[in-house]
Amino acid sequence: MKKITYSLKLFHIAGLLFLYPLMGYAQHSPEKNYGQDPIKYDTTTKLFKTAYIPKAPVKAPNIVIIMLDDVGFSTAGSFGGLAETPVFDSLAKRGLKYTNFHTTALCAPSRAALLTGRNHHSVHMGHFTETAFDAAGYDSYMPFEKATIAEVLRENGYNTFAVGKWHLTPLADRTAAGPFNRWPTGRGFDRFYGFLESATDQYYPVLWEGITRAAVDTGKGTHLTTMLADRAIDYIRNQNKANPQKPFFLYFTPGAVHSPLQTDQRWIDKYKDKFDMGWDKYRELVLTNQKRLGVVPGYVTLPPRNEKIAAWESLSADEKKVMARAMEAHAGFLSQTDYEIGRVINYLKQSGQLENSVVMVIIGDNGATKYTADLPGVPEGMEKASHEERVKAALKNIDQIGRKNFKGDIPLGWTQATNAPFKLWKGDANAEGGTHNPMILYAPGFIREKGGIRNQYVHLIDVWPTVMELIKAKIPALVNGYQQAPVEGTSFAYTLNNAAAKDRHTLQYYETGASRALYKDGWKVEAYHHQGRSYLKDTWELYDMQHDFNEHFNLATKYPEKVKELRAWFEIEVKKYHVYPLHDSWFPANQYLQISDSREKEAQEEE
Repeated sequence: MKKITYSLKLFHIAGLLFLYPLMGYAQHSPEKNYGQDPIKYDTTTKLFKTAYIPKAPVKAPNIVIIMLDDVGFSTAGSFGGLAETPVFDSLAKRGLKYTNFHTTALCAPSRAALLTGRNHHSVHMGHFTETAFDAAGYDSYMPFEKATIAEVLRENGYNTFAVGKWHLTPLADRTAAGPFNRWPTGRGFDRFYGFLESATDQYYPVLWEGITRAAVDTGKGTHLTTMLADRAIDYIRNQNKANPQKPFFLYFTPGAVHSPLQTDQRWIDKYKDKFDMGWDKYRELVLTNQKRLGVVPGYVTLPPRNEKIAAWESLSADEKKVMARAMEAHAGFLSQTDYEIGRVINYLKQSGQLENSVVMVIIGDNGATKYTADLPGVPEGMEKASHEERVKAALKNIDQIGRKNFKGDIPLGWTQATNAPFKLWKGDANAEGGTHNPMILYAPGFIREKGGIRNQYVHLIDVWPTVMELIKAKIPALVNGYQQAPVEGTSFAYTLNNAAAKDRHTLQYYETGASRALYKDGWKVEAYHHQGRSYLKDTWELYDMQHDFNEHFNLATKYPEKVKELRAWFEIEVKKYHVYPLHDSWFPANQYLQISDSREKEAQEEE
């Protein structure tokens, strides 16, 4: 029976390979109109003078956009964290750090906003693809009238590669039967190697190449991030050999540090005993680092420890051992990711392409996660066991935390710590803890100052227009025959060589899971939504973001007219971008892994 099933799968894959050229989306290439030949007979050979496909300008820069997953603001060493990131540090020292960069608070919406230059609801990705429902802002079918940066760059003569996490294909389309027009290769990427879900196993991943299930040799024990870096280098190398003058766009999105928390042992060992001080002390240490580095203002103080989190000193010795081990693995996971990204950067340098590249590193698609167990390493089936029994079981499994087959994440105490100095987490679109992430820009051909800090307000939707401005790309009115809607972001190219430039992105709404906010001219109004509660009972708060970096002082009572004004603007914006109806039913956090686990088990059985 297994042989028959295997044969059918081979037949199915062969059929897909045959159909693949018919399914792909190419550059706009209409039939040429040559007009009437001036002579009846031609006895000389005519040279092909006019390019059929648009070509990029000579020495057009390569574009490399790197986005990490679920990394808090204070995790990476580049922004004051205690996880060492020498590659990020090096890029920042020769480029710029953006300290006021914003995401949407969730992974799929952030990726949609980044790639399209439009707000996430505007491109129908108001939530996860797994929780899509039949409303304009939430059905997860990104419209072709709002092209991706890859589609536009390809029209400007670029090769385009997507490597890593995608998470933008509607759930119903994520099978070998397609349709494939909303897979990466249907949205402008010439090559794709990665996974379609929100997460996959780091040692037994479910991967696709193009629209075909990729064979993965899991017997070697190779980490997924290493596989992704290898493939990114291969794509660049092969293109460079074929046409060294042609620029490329690489969208590199490893699954790190999203759960499952899994990394190579040597990276965990690197941090042995480094986090025994606990999460309370960690927050104090990183805030000092952040002020020294200039990535937070000097007046900032830490918000109180969240009420759901125990004081570190209240934990037992065994609990501390388990909790510290989880953070050792988390820091190791990020350092390993930094190293693998460094391999891609080093290849660009060795091949002479780095100095003609624009590299953007977005350290997290949202803040650190709140979807995590309170105690890592506890085996399944112990939900009803006593706390003491669960601690003993976790301690027994301590060496497995962060290694192969581990399905958990760091506990909430560490995710708050790695989000310092902000409050709340991923999914909380009202708070900076959900939407405020570090960004590094390395662009030697465009930046005069090296190692600078930029504090201008920037959002993911600003990346698309910034790239277009830097490379002077032509934005076609039609892409693949679809009339294009305006881009909604604002280029931040004006900040590259002017640290004192006045903000140009001055109005931005936020919403996920009915938690919502609006930023305007340095002020921010926000409402946290409790699931299942009436939206009308949500309390609106007000913050002066120019003088209150991490939302310490709620000024709603002091300035009720400002609250009223900003709420009116919120209504304008959310109606414009199809945010209504508000939707607060969350996808069960562990179901991401259940989806991936089922496919990973299938992959292992096939082997």
